[in-house]
Amino acid sequence: MEPQVAELKQKIEDTLCPFGFEVYPFQVAWYNALLPPAFHLPLPGPTLAFLVLSTPAMFDRALKPFLQSCHLQSLTDPVDQCVAYHLGRVRESLPEMQVEVIADYEVHPNRRPKILAQTAAHVAGAAYYYQRQDVESDPWGTQHISGVCIHPRFGGWFAIRGAVLLRGIEVPDLPPTKPLDCVPARADRITLLERFNFHWRDWTYRDAVPPQERYSEEQKAYFSTPPAQRLALLGLAQTSEEPSSTSQELHFTTYPGSLRIPAEAGSAPGSHHLHPLALDTLPPLWDPHL
Repeated sequence: MEPQVAELKQKIEDTLCPFGFEVYPFQVAWYNALLPPAFHLPLPGPTLAFLVLSTPAMFDRALKPFLQSCHLQSLTDPVDQCVAYHLGRVRESLPEMQVEVIADYEVHPNRRPKILAQTAAHVAGAAYYYQRQDVESDPWGTQHISGVCIHPRFGGWFAIRGAVLLRGIEVPDLPPTKPLDCVPARADRITLLERFNFHWRDWTYRDAVPPQERYSEEQKAYFSTPPAQRLALLGLAQTSEEPSSTSQELHFTTYPGSLRIPAEAGSAPGSHHLHPLALDTLPPLWDPHL
């Protein structure tokens, strides 16, 4: 890895990794090469970017402390706000640079995703993006099958949170890192995709590979609970009060126009004609926070 990339990666890791995140560098060109122009990141190809994902440890190390320290008005999406806060800290840690942060849920005014998170994870080498095109002579006929990323150490027990783009930092000689194909057998890929598409509520697709760590029972209960009841589950009450004095040091970072991408929003019309990695689709009712 180039010294400049290694140094920047270390700075971002120092900011995020203690809170249960992982960071992977990639070139904007690698991502844009897999997508039609409408989905391109509008930066020069050699621009350095970092994919950010959360591990099971994020729940205890980042989310719970964030909720306990911040009494934010209308706290309707705790995970998004927690992740936004920590991604904002990355920007603050690099004051001399033009840092653009894109969260996984952000969309343009026309509802097109600002980033296709699973494609970015694949090109960054963070997780392998499995789709039906990866199954020879697949058995699903005309049925719609969404793809899913699998992490080599956490299986499906992780979440892609966004990307950090460094405008003006170009690394044309950065070597690409291929994601580890940890589900190589056709039968196992069929099982993975069927569990993800048809039985995702039972969590079994996440064990496509033996995970180093899984979500705790408390974390699973949290994500299985309707959003309006999640704070109560952790013993926290929704408040309409202004932020308390204890929250002043936690400068919450917002992203104007941020909206939750609904199911299937990652698929562009006619997306079956795109490269397989361009199909960032989610099964109905899928909660991206998981």
